[in-house]
Amino acid sequence: MFDAEIDRSEFVPSCAAESGPSVKKVAEAKLPTEFGMFRIIGYRSLTSDEEFVVLARGEFSTDRPTLARVHSQCLTGDVFGSTKCECGQQLRAAMKLIAKEGRGAIVYQQQEGRGIGILNKIRAYALQDEGADTIEANQRLGLEVDLRQYDQCAEILRDLGIRRVRLMSNNPEKLEALERCGLEISERVALKVKFNKNFARYLRTKREEMGHLINFPDELYGPNQNPDLQTV
Repeated sequence: MFDAEIDRSEFVPSCAAESGPSVKKVAEAKLPTEFGMFRIIGYRSLTSDEEFVVLARGEFSTDRPTLARVHSQCLTGDVFGSTKCECGQQLRAAMKLIAKEGRGAIVYQQQEGRGIGILNKIRAYALQDEGADTIEANQRLGLEVDLRQYDQCAEILRDLGIRRVRLMSNNPEKLEALERCGLEISERVALKVKFNKNFARYLRTKREEMGHLINFPDELYGPNQNPDLQTV
């Protein structure tokens, strides 16, 4: 079940490293949260200094589609509750869906600001305060629009025993990357977040300039429905 906007004609079968694993599991513990009990699992990259955290619930099997999300670190949204983006809301919505279903995993990767880091992200915010959008700000700083890689996130999902994924994402690049790495995407699951005018331009830019699969309230909800909820 895919959105028509995604062209899958040029996918390559797999990105698995021929030389062996590129990530290593280093620790696992229980994590009680506001959404119930999860397992927190730590992985370390064997090819860089990046570390990954997985929030997991339930048992996984290779033949059963599993709710999963690859979530890029967003300190401002995830921790400080920024309304310049919907990242924090997406993370909590994903946790809530997994808790409701009883099975699922979130791979949390340390690629702040689409890979530019927190300090450059703050510099980009300053340019956005002057009127630049999220793409223009990066370009004016001489930075790429999106530097993120998802191969090791896919490897972690496979290490967990997941092969078929119901992916919680609006980003076509994540869908494509996970499929290239041998995962079957059986469904794209939308996440509902509370719409905020502060991130309206940000979402519109992601949709129109980066191809993200985003619906806006006036396009999704009728006059008798709640316009404050946004599905992404």
